[in-house]
Amino acid sequence: MEQNLSQYKIFYEVAKAGNISRAAKELYISQPAISKAIGKLEDSLGLSLFTRSSRGVQLTAEGEILYQHTQDAFEALERGEQELRRIQEFDIGHLRIGVSTTLCKYVLLPYLKTFIDQYPHMKVTIESQSTGQTLDRLEQQKLDLGLVAEPTPRKDLVFIPVMDIQDIFVATKHYLENLYLREGKDTDVFNTGNIMLLDESNMTRRHVNEYLTENGIYPRQILEVSTMDLLIEFSKIGLGIGCVIRELVQKELDSGLLVELPLKPPIRRRTIGFAYHPANQAMALKTFLEFLY
Repeated sequence: MEQNLSQYKIFYEVAKAGNISRAAKELYISQPAISKAIGKLEDSLGLSLFTRSSRGVQLTAEGEILYQHTQDAFEALERGEQELRRIQEFDIGHLRIGVSTTLCKYVLLPYLKTFIDQYPHMKVTIESQSTGQTLDRLEQQKLDLGLVAEPTPRKDLVFIPVMDIQDIFVATKHYLENLYLREGKDTDVFNTGNIMLLDESNMTRRHVNEYLTENGIYPRQILEVSTMDLLIEFSKIGLGIGCVIRELVQKELDSGLLVELPLKPPIRRRTIGFAYHPANQAMALKTFLEFLY
Protein backbone atom coordinates (compact mmCIF):
# COMPACT_ATOMS: atom_id res chain seq x y z
CA MET A 1 0.00 0.00 0.00
CA GLU A 2 1.86 3.03 -1.31
CA GLN A 3 -0.66 5.65 -0.19
CA ASN A 4 -0.48 7.33 3.18
CA LEU A 5 -3.01 5.96 5.65
CA SER A 6 -4.26 9.50 6.28
CA GLN A 7 -5.45 9.74 2.66
CA TYR A 8 -7.59 6.64 3.15
CA LYS A 9 -8.93 8.08 6.41
CA ILE A 10 -9.91 11.29 4.62
CA PHE A 11 -11.49 9.30 1.80
CA TYR A 12 -13.44 7.19 4.30
CA GLU A 13 -14.81 10.21 6.21
CA VAL A 14 -15.81 12.04 3.01
CA ALA A 15 -17.54 8.93 1.65
CA LYS A 16 -19.33 8.39 4.96
CA ALA A 17 -20.46 12.04 5.21
CA GLY A 18 -21.20 12.48 1.51
CA ASN A 19 -20.02 16.04 1.89
CA ILE A 20 -16.56 17.59 2.03
CA SER A 21 -17.49 20.36 4.47
CA ARG A 22 -18.97 17.93 7.00
CA ALA A 23 -15.91 15.69 6.68
CA ALA A 24 -13.67 18.73 7.24
CA LYS A 25 -15.46 19.48 10.52
CA GLU A 26 -15.16 15.85 11.58
CA LEU A 27 -11.43 15.72 10.79
CA TYR A 28 -10.61 19.28 11.94
CA ILE A 29 -8.85 20.12 8.67
CA SER A 30 -9.66 22.57 5.89
CA GLN A 31 -11.80 21.75 2.85
CA PRO A 32 -8.94 22.54 0.41
CA ALA A 33 -6.70 20.10 2.30
CA ILE A 34 -9.36 17.41 1.96
CA SER A 35 -9.83 18.06 -1.75
CA LYS A 36 -6.05 17.93 -2.26
CA ALA A 37 -5.74 14.60 -0.38
CA ILE A 38 -8.61 13.04 -2.36
CA GLY A 39 -7.03 14.26 -5.60
CA LYS A 40 -3.68 12.68 -4.67
CA LEU A 41 -5.37 9.39 -3.82
CA GLU A 42 -7.28 9.35 -7.12
CA ASP A 43 -4.11 10.18 -9.07
CA SER A 44 -2.14 7.40 -7.36
CA LEU A 45 -4.89 4.88 -7.99
CA GLY A 46 -5.47 6.10 -11.56
CA LEU A 47 -9.26 6.40 -11.28
CA SER A 48 -12.00 8.63 -9.94
CA LEU A 49 -13.49 7.88 -6.55
CA PHE A 50 -16.14 10.59 -6.38
CA THR A 51 -18.43 12.56 -8.68
CA ARG A 52 -18.92 16.16 -7.54
CA SER A 53 -22.12 18.17 -7.61
CA SER A 54 -23.65 21.16 -5.86
CA ARG A 55 -25.21 18.80 -3.34
CA GLY A 56 -21.90 17.27 -2.37
CA VAL A 57 -19.99 14.19 -3.53
CA GLN A 58 -21.10 10.75 -4.55
CA LEU A 59 -19.03 7.59 -4.79
CA THR A 60 -18.24 6.13 -8.19
CA ALA A 61 -18.52 2.38 -8.68
CA GLU A 62 -14.80 2.09 -7.99
CA GLY A 63 -15.19 4.38 -4.98
CA GLU A 64 -17.91 2.11 -3.58
CA ILE A 65 -15.54 -0.86 -3.71
CA LEU A 66 -12.77 1.05 -1.95
CA TYR A 67 -15.23 2.41 0.63
CA GLN A 68 -16.34 -1.09 1.64
CA HIS A 69 -12.75 -2.09 2.30
CA THR A 70 -11.83 1.10 4.16
CA GLN A 71 -15.02 0.82 6.20
CA ASP A 72 -14.07 -2.70 7.31
CA ALA A 73 -10.53 -1.57 8.11
CA PHE A 74 -11.40 1.55 10.14
CA GLU A 75 -14.24 -0.15 11.98
CA ALA A 76 -11.80 -2.93 12.93
CA LEU A 77 -9.33 -0.31 14.20
CA GLU A 78 -12.09 1.36 16.20
CA ARG A 79 -13.05 -1.97 17.77
CA GLY A 80 -9.40 -2.49 18.66
CA GLU A 81 -9.21 0.92 20.33
CA GLN A 82 -12.42 0.21 22.25
CA GLU A 83 -11.01 -3.10 23.42
CA LEU A 84 -7.82 -1.41 24.62
CA ARG A 85 -9.85 1.22 26.49
CA ARG A 86 -11.90 -1.57 28.04
CA ILE A 87 -8.76 -3.43 29.09
CA GLN A 88 -7.38 -0.27 30.69
CA GLU A 89 -10.62 0.65 32.41
CA PHE A 90 -11.36 -2.76 33.90
CA ASP A 91 -7.78 -4.08 34.27
CA ILE A 92 -8.56 -6.75 31.70
CA GLY A 93 -5.56 -8.54 30.26
CA HIS A 94 -4.10 -11.98 29.63
CA LEU A 95 -1.36 -13.22 31.96
CA ARG A 96 0.46 -16.38 30.84
CA ILE A 97 2.25 -18.23 33.65
CA GLY A 98 4.52 -21.26 33.46
CA VAL A 99 4.99 -23.35 36.61
CA SER A 100 5.58 -26.92 37.73
CA THR A 101 2.68 -28.84 39.26
CA THR A 102 4.31 -28.75 42.69
CA LEU A 103 5.04 -25.03 42.77
CA CYS A 104 1.61 -24.29 41.34
CA LYS A 105 -0.14 -26.15 44.14
CA TYR A 106 2.00 -25.08 47.07
CA VAL A 107 3.27 -21.62 46.12
CA LEU A 108 1.43 -20.03 43.18
CA LEU A 109 -2.20 -20.67 44.18
CA PRO A 110 -2.19 -18.39 47.24
CA TYR A 111 -0.75 -15.55 45.12
CA LEU A 112 -3.28 -16.16 42.36
CA LYS A 113 -6.24 -16.16 44.73
CA THR A 114 -5.36 -12.73 46.11
CA PHE A 115 -4.48 -11.40 42.64
CA ILE A 116 -7.77 -12.51 41.08
CA ASP A 117 -9.67 -11.06 44.03
CA GLN A 118 -8.12 -7.69 43.19
CA TYR A 119 -8.32 -8.06 39.39
CA PRO A 120 -11.40 -10.22 38.71
CA HIS A 121 -11.47 -9.40 34.98
CA MET A 122 -7.92 -10.59 34.33
CA LYS A 123 -7.56 -13.71 32.19
CA VAL A 124 -4.89 -16.09 33.51
CA THR A 125 -3.49 -19.07 31.63
CA ILE A 126 -1.38 -21.63 33.51
CA GLU A 127 1.08 -23.85 31.64
CA SER A 128 1.95 -26.76 33.91
CA GLN A 129 5.36 -28.00 32.84
CA SER A 130 8.94 -28.55 33.92
CA THR A 131 11.07 -25.63 35.08
CA GLY A 132 13.37 -26.11 32.08
CA GLN A 133 10.45 -25.74 29.67
CA THR A 134 9.21 -22.66 31.51
CA LEU A 135 12.64 -21.00 31.30
CA ASP A 136 12.88 -21.74 27.57
CA ARG A 137 9.45 -20.25 26.90
CA LEU A 138 10.23 -17.19 28.99
CA GLU A 139 13.38 -16.55 26.94
CA GLN A 140 11.29 -16.88 23.76
CA GLN A 141 8.68 -14.51 25.31
CA LYS A 142 5.97 -17.09 24.85
CA LEU A 143 5.16 -16.73 28.54
CA ASP A 144 4.78 -13.59 30.62
CA LEU A 145 5.82 -15.05 33.94
CA GLY A 146 7.36 -18.18 35.41
CA LEU A 147 7.49 -19.46 38.97
CA VAL A 148 10.81 -21.31 39.11
CA ALA A 149 13.84 -22.12 41.17
CA GLU A 150 16.43 -19.40 40.57
CA PRO A 151 18.16 -20.30 37.29
CA THR A 152 21.95 -20.60 37.23
CA PRO A 153 23.04 -18.68 35.27
CA ARG A 154 20.08 -16.30 35.22
CA LYS A 155 20.39 -15.88 31.44
CA ASP A 156 18.48 -12.76 30.31
CA LEU A 157 15.65 -13.05 32.82
CA VAL A 158 14.70 -10.87 35.75
CA PHE A 159 14.25 -12.92 38.94
CA ILE A 160 12.15 -11.87 41.96
CA PRO A 161 12.81 -14.09 45.02
CA VAL A 162 9.77 -15.36 46.91
CA MET A 163 11.02 -18.02 49.32
CA ASP A 164 13.92 -20.37 50.09
CA ILE A 165 13.40 -24.12 50.07
CA GLN A 166 15.40 -27.05 51.45
CA ASP A 167 15.58 -30.49 49.85
CA ILE A 168 15.71 -33.27 52.45
CA PHE A 169 15.33 -37.04 52.71
CA VAL A 170 12.43 -38.35 54.79
CA ALA A 171 10.81 -41.65 55.71
CA THR A 172 8.33 -43.00 58.23
CA LYS A 173 9.66 -44.09 61.60
CA HIS A 174 8.25 -47.56 60.92
CA TYR A 175 10.13 -47.87 57.60
CA LEU A 176 13.43 -46.89 59.22
CA GLU A 177 12.91 -49.27 62.16
CA ASN A 178 12.35 -52.18 59.78
CA LEU A 179 15.36 -51.15 57.66
CA TYR A 180 17.67 -51.02 60.72
CA LEU A 181 16.23 -54.30 62.02
CA ARG A 182 16.95 -56.02 58.71
CA GLU A 183 20.29 -54.39 57.81
CA GLY A 184 21.69 -53.38 61.20
CA LYS A 185 21.87 -50.08 63.05
CA ASP A 186 25.04 -48.97 61.25
CA THR A 187 23.72 -49.59 57.76
CA ASP A 188 24.17 -46.96 55.07
CA VAL A 189 20.53 -46.25 54.20
CA PHE A 190 21.51 -45.02 50.73
CA ASN A 191 22.96 -48.45 49.98
CA THR A 192 20.27 -50.59 51.58
CA GLY A 193 17.12 -48.45 51.47
CA ASN A 194 14.64 -47.79 48.69
CA ILE A 195 15.60 -44.24 47.65
CA MET A 196 12.76 -42.34 45.95
CA LEU A 197 13.69 -39.45 43.65
CA LEU A 198 12.07 -37.34 40.96
CA ASP A 199 12.86 -38.47 37.42
CA GLU A 200 16.04 -37.40 35.64
CA SER A 201 14.36 -34.69 33.55
CA ASN A 202 13.42 -32.68 36.64
CA MET A 203 15.54 -29.68 37.72
CA THR A 204 15.18 -30.71 41.38
CA ARG A 205 16.60 -34.16 40.56
CA ARG A 206 19.59 -32.57 38.87
CA HIS A 207 20.18 -30.40 41.93
CA VAL A 208 20.01 -33.44 44.23
CA ASN A 209 22.21 -35.51 41.90
CA GLU A 210 24.92 -32.85 42.14
CA TYR A 211 24.81 -33.09 45.92
CA LEU A 212 24.95 -36.89 45.90
CA THR A 213 27.89 -36.96 43.48
CA GLU A 214 29.82 -34.26 45.35
CA ASN A 215 29.45 -36.23 48.58
CA GLY A 216 30.18 -39.67 47.14
CA ILE A 217 26.66 -40.97 47.71
CA TYR A 218 25.52 -43.53 45.14
CA PRO A 219 22.10 -45.06 45.94
CA ARG A 220 21.85 -48.70 44.86
CA GLN A 221 18.06 -48.93 44.65
CA ILE A 222 16.22 -45.95 43.16
CA LEU A 223 12.49 -45.54 42.60
CA GLU A 224 11.83 -42.67 40.18
CA VAL A 225 8.61 -40.69 40.59
CA SER A 226 7.17 -38.08 38.23
CA THR A 227 5.83 -35.53 40.76
CA MET A 228 6.69 -34.19 44.20
CA ASP A 229 3.16 -34.96 45.42
CA LEU A 230 3.68 -38.65 44.66
CA LEU A 231 7.07 -38.60 46.39
CA ILE A 232 5.45 -37.20 49.50
CA GLU A 233 2.59 -39.69 49.44
CA PHE A 234 4.91 -42.67 48.82
CA SER A 235 7.07 -41.52 51.73
CA LYS A 236 4.03 -41.20 54.00
CA ILE A 237 2.87 -44.77 53.33
CA GLY A 238 6.34 -46.17 54.11
CA LEU A 239 7.36 -47.16 50.61
CA GLY A 240 10.91 -45.87 51.04
CA ILE A 241 13.10 -42.83 51.68
CA GLY A 242 11.91 -39.87 49.64
CA CYS A 243 13.77 -36.72 48.67
CA VAL A 244 11.21 -33.96 49.22
CA ILE A 245 11.05 -30.25 49.96
CA ARG A 246 10.98 -29.64 53.70
CA GLU A 247 8.57 -26.70 53.46
CA LEU A 248 5.99 -28.99 51.82
CA VAL A 249 6.09 -31.66 54.54
CA GLN A 250 6.59 -29.50 57.63
CA LYS A 251 3.24 -30.59 59.11
CA GLU A 252 4.15 -34.26 58.69
CA LEU A 253 7.56 -33.64 60.31
CA ASP A 254 5.97 -31.76 63.21
CA SER A 255 3.41 -34.52 63.78
CA GLY A 256 6.02 -37.30 63.57
CA LEU A 257 4.40 -38.94 60.54
CA LEU A 258 7.69 -38.40 58.69
CA VAL A 259 11.24 -38.34 60.03
CA GLU A 260 14.04 -36.31 58.44
CA LEU A 261 17.31 -38.14 57.82
CA PRO A 262 20.28 -36.00 58.93
CA LEU A 263 22.69 -35.08 56.13
CA LYS A 264 26.20 -33.71 56.62
CA PRO A 265 26.55 -31.40 54.84
CA PRO A 266 22.89 -30.58 54.06
CA ILE A 267 21.75 -30.15 50.46
CA ARG A 268 22.27 -26.57 49.31
CA ARG A 269 19.16 -24.45 49.74
CA ARG A 270 17.40 -23.09 46.67
CA THR A 271 15.46 -19.90 46.03
CA ILE A 272 12.02 -19.92 44.44
CA GLY A 273 10.74 -16.84 42.67
CA PHE A 274 9.01 -15.24 39.73
CA ALA A 275 10.99 -14.78 36.51
CA TYR A 276 10.18 -12.73 33.43
CA HIS A 277 11.86 -11.36 30.32
CA PRO A 278 12.75 -7.66 30.72
CA ALA A 279 11.64 -6.92 27.16
CA ASN A 280 8.08 -8.06 27.92
CA GLN A 281 5.88 -4.95 28.16
CA ALA A 282 2.49 -6.66 28.49
CA MET A 283 0.05 -4.71 30.66
CA ALA A 284 -1.03 -7.89 32.46
CA LEU A 285 2.59 -8.57 33.50
CA LYS A 286 3.05 -4.99 34.72
CA THR A 287 -0.15 -5.32 36.75
CA PHE A 288 1.04 -8.53 38.40
CA LEU A 289 4.48 -7.08 39.19
CA GLU A 290 2.83 -4.06 40.83
CA PHE A 291 0.68 -6.51 42.81
CA LEU A 292 3.80 -8.34 44.02
CA TYR A 293 5.41 -5.15 45.27
